[in-house]
Amino acid sequence: MEPVEIRRSARARRWRLEVPWGGPARLTVPRSARRADVERLLAERRLWIEKQRRRQVPRLGLERLAINESDARSRAREVVSVLAEREAEQLGVAYGRIRIGAQRTLWGSCSERGTLSFNWRLVLAPLEVVDYVVVHELCHLLVPNHSPSFWSLVERRRPGWREQRAWLREYGPELLAFGPARRPG
Repeated sequence: MEPVEIRRSARARRWRLEVPWGGPARLTVPRSARRADVERLLAERRLWIEKQRRRQVPRLGLERLAINESDARSRAREVVSVLAEREAEQLGVAYGRIRIGAQRTLWGSCSERGTLSFNWRLVLAPLEVVDYVVVHELCHLLVPNHSPSFWSLVERRRPGWREQRAWLREYGPELLAFGPARRPG
């Protein structure tokens, strides 16, 4: 069995077992968890971990890309800025600035001050997916939560949003694990 990274956390109230794309399996446990209980859980979940790992077959062809993070960030800023400017005007909202980051789990976020943050790896996704994430974050400027009224607004702006979200759920872990070559410097 592959090694499992065990993290003890003062904040954890439950056990959490993850098999991230391209990384070691991780088990987060409360600090008080006994070693014997951890070992028992890992033995019980061994087949589940192996099944999750087998499902992680590269499908996007990212390993063939000759791209560095700096260029990808620049391209992401260009694409996101064009989409955000057009949609913000149509929605009647104003955002503060756009930030391009390397978030480990998020595609986008919207701060209370109107800063829109996006993961640079979005530029590797289909344009419709990028558009959905941009619209999603802009809608948060009007409705700052994921209430039914928020999803209704997203639905009005992008009726096909569920397909785009499904694409992210299916292929997102592979995108998040992508680490391109770094430019010598």
